[in-house]
Amino acid sequence: MIEEFDDFREHMNQRLLAADNKIIKRIFSVDTLTYQDAALDRQTKEMLGLCASLVLRCDDCVRYHLKTCHELEVSEAQLFDVFSVSLTVGGSIVIPHLRRAVAFWDELNQSHSNQNQK
Repeated sequence: MIEEFDDFREHMNQRLLAADNKIIKRIFSVDTLTYQDAALDRQTKEMLGLCASLVLRCDDCVRYHLKTCHELEVSEAQLFDVFSVSLTVGGSIVIPHLRRAVAFWDELNQSHSNQNQK
């Protein structure tokens, strides 16, 4: 699931940016700039992005933010705090997205564990 997600995302981002549309390029740039360290650190911003993505029910965005949170060493306790805020803000309709988020998180942990064993 991780590799498929990464490959598709990379391929389609290249395709979108190859169209050389100024608005698309600017939005991509704003997105990149938004998640850099500033008054809030990158880890906090990624957790905020994850929360918003869960509430908006965007599974691709959830996966992206989960992957980045994993890379930034967000703990499982922090992750479940984000889930609880998302559920409170978004309501029970967020539950299916939480299920998929936990499945993806578990896969990230398993992949990381397998890499460390090599």
